Amino acid sequence: MNHKNLVFALFAAGATSFMAHAVMAAGEDTSEPPKKTKTTSECTDGKVWDAKKKACVDAKKSDLGDDILFQAARELAYAGQYENSIRVLGAVKDQQSARVLNYLGYANRKAGRMELGMQYYKRALQADENYILARSYMGQALIEQGRVEEARVQLVEIRDRGGENTWAYRALLQSLGGVRQY
Repeated sequence: MNHKNLVFALFAAGATSFMAHAVMAAGEDTSEPPKKTKTTSECTDGKVWDAKKKACVDAKKSDLGDDILFQAARELAYAGQYENSIRVLGAVKDQQSARVLNYLGYANRKAGRMELGMQYYKRALQADENYILARSYMGQALIEQGRVEEARVQLVEIRDRGGENTWAYRALLQSLGGVRQY
């Protein structure tokens, strides 16, 4: 490989790595379920496990940071405890962050409040139009509503924003039957 090709290859690899990192950071795009903690095994009524205090605490009255509260809300949502997830998300200080709005959308949709969920997904995308996880969840909600063409638009948006090799893209593609039609 000559010098120019080597420089280009290194640049391309760095750019690809940067894009993958940016996409992941922007959307917490992961196929990994959250780590289970005592939040879902011992705490009730929207309380969160505080590792320092070794106790379940009221999320709103705790001094837990936004990241810990968000992870707890995500854990609760994955465990099917949607109302508790919403309660914990309400304790996060940054109520306008795309990730909080997205999980409010997810938890409300899964709890049977589709229209409210869709409003939160739209607000998440207003906060960050590159938040591909919100696009994926919104696309899945659109499919549930029979709005398949609109879901395909979200798949294209994810792809065009550099997210083709992400869980968000694969999950929505699978929901569409695994067929790329764009």
